[in-house]
Amino acid sequence: MKRILTILAAVVPLAVLMPLPGSSAATTAASTATACSTVSIKAPQGVRIDSLTGVDQPGGTVVIPPNPPFPSGPVTGVPAYCEVTVQLSHPGAGDHVKTVVWLPKTGWNGRFQALGGSAYQAGEFGIPWTNAVKAGYAVASTDAGVGPSPFTADAWALKDGKVNQALLLNFASRSLHDLATVGKAVTNQYYGHAANYSYWTGCSTGGRQGYIEAQQHPDDFDGILAQSPAVNWDRWGVAAIWPAVVMNQEHTYPTACVFDEFNKAAVQACDSKDGVVNGVIDQPQKCTWAPERLIGQTVLCDGKPITITAADARVVRKIWDGPRGLWYGLTRGSSFDGLAATTDGKAVPFVVPDSWVRDFVKLDPAFDTSKVTYSQFAKLFRQSQAQYNEVIGSDDPDLSAFRRSGGKLLSWHGLSDSLIPALGTVDYRKRVERELGGSTRVNDSYRLFLAPGAGHCGGGITPTDPLASLVKWVEQGQAPATLPAATVDGTEHRDLCAYPSVSKYKGYGDPKQAASYRCS
Repeated sequence: MKRILTILAAVVPLAVLMPLPGSSAATTAASTATACSTVSIKAPQGVRIDSLTGVDQPGGTVVIPPNPPFPSGPVTGVPAYCEVTVQLSHPGAGDHVKTVVWLPKTGWNGRFQALGGSAYQAGEFGIPWTNAVKAGYAVASTDAGVGPSPFTADAWALKDGKVNQALLLNFASRSLHDLATVGKAVTNQYYGHAANYSYWTGCSTGGRQGYIEAQQHPDDFDGILAQSPAVNWDRWGVAAIWPAVVMNQEHTYPTACVFDEFNKAAVQACDSKDGVVNGVIDQPQKCTWAPERLIGQTVLCDGKPITITAADARVVRKIWDGPRGLWYGLTRGSSFDGLAATTDGKAVPFVVPDSWVRDFVKLDPAFDTSKVTYSQFAKLFRQSQAQYNEVIGSDDPDLSAFRRSGGKLLSWHGLSDSLIPALGTVDYRKRVERELGGSTRVNDSYRLFLAPGAGHCGGGITPTDPLASLVKWVEQGQAPATLPAATVDGTEHRDLCAYPSVSKYKGYGDPKQAASYRCS
C-alpha cells in the first residue's frame, strides 16, 4: 500500500488546484426555487431513482477523511451548501449507484461541474470536490455502483465467475451520462434554472471518463478537462504489466538505483537537444540513447559499487521499447518506480493493470501475473483488445458530434508519465486528426498539451489552472494556444504548447522562466 500511495502522490497538488474557476468566472446570486429538503427530480430514461435526500450543510471548515489517492484534510471557508444524495439503479442490472451533488447556497457561479475518478474509483469525493463548491460551482460525482475500491476491481468485477457486465458498463460509461443528467437536473431544480455552463474535470480514470463523454454523449458538457487520460484502457490495462513480464522472463531485477542510472544517462545524452540543459528531455519520443552504452560501468548504490550488466541493459531496452507491434513503453527519463518495482525477488505489476488482467481478462482473481510469459502476454493483450475495446477502450476517434455541439475538450499529458505513457494519448489525437481532417480542424474543439518532464497527473512542470483556460475557451471563445505551467514550488515556469507545436528555448534568458521559450 505504501508503494501505491507513493506512486499516486503526484495527484495531490494538481487535484487541489483542479476545480478553481480562474479570475474570469462571474458569480451570480443563488436565490433558490426549492428548499434543499424538498428537491426532487424525474428519473432519466432507463434509470430508477430509489431514493433522494437533501440535507442543509453549514459549510465553514470541512474535514475530508483519508481516501487514497485523493488528498485529505480540512478545507476552510466553504460556504453553506445543500447536499443532495441520489440512490439510483438500472432495472434488471441489480446495481445500486450513489450520486451526490453539492450546491452552494450563496455565490453560485452559474456553473455545474462533474468530477471524475481515479483507477477503479469512478468518482471524487475529496478536497477537489470541496474546493469546487468553495469556488462557486454546483458539483457532483458518482460511485458508479462499484463503491470505494480505487486500486483493484476484485470486489465487483466478477459475478458467479463471469464479468459483472452491468457494473463494468456503469464504470466504463453509463454512470457518467447518468451523473450529467441527474446532477444538472438537481442543480436546475434547486436554483430554479439550469446552469449556464457545464464542465467535466478529471485525471487518469477521470480523464478517460471525459473522453468517453465527448465520444458517446457530446451534449452532456460544454467543456471537458481530461488530464493524463487513461484512454486505450483495453490495451494499456495489459501493456502496463509489460515491465514486470520482462524482468520475470529475463530473470533480471535491476534495483531502483540502477534504473535511475539509466535514466540519468539518457537525460544527459538528450537533454540539450531542445537547446537548453535543464534536466528534462523535452521530446523523449525522439531520444534514442542506447542503454547498452552503460554496460560495464560501475555506479554507487547505497554506497556500494554495482557494475551494470548486459542483462540490465537488455531489461531497460525492452521496457523502453515496450511490447513492440502492440503498444508503447516508458519514455526515456520517466521513472521506473510505477511499473517496474520488485518484491520478494520477483517483479510485481502495478496493482491497477494487475487487477485488469486477473479479473477481466483471465476471470480469475487468484491468477499470478508474475508468471506471464512473453507469448502469454501477447495473447492476453489481443484478448483484452478484442473483448473490451468497445466497452472501455474510450478511444473512438469520431469526435464530429462533439465538435458540432460546440463542446471543447482540453487535455494534457505528462511526457514523463510513469503509469500511462503519453504516446498513447498522442496516438489517439493523431487518429482523431485522420478522422476529422487535420489538426487545424480538430483544434476547433479538441486541444492537447504535452508537459515535458511531468509525471502522472502532476509532478514536474504541470498546468497551474487548466480549468480557467477551458472556461475562457467555452465562455469567451478564447482558444488556448498555451497553458501556463509551473512546478509546485513555483520556481520554474513554462507555457505548454498546443499539439503539434512544441516549446523551444529561444537561446537566451532564464531557462526557468516561460518568457525564455516559444512555441514552434
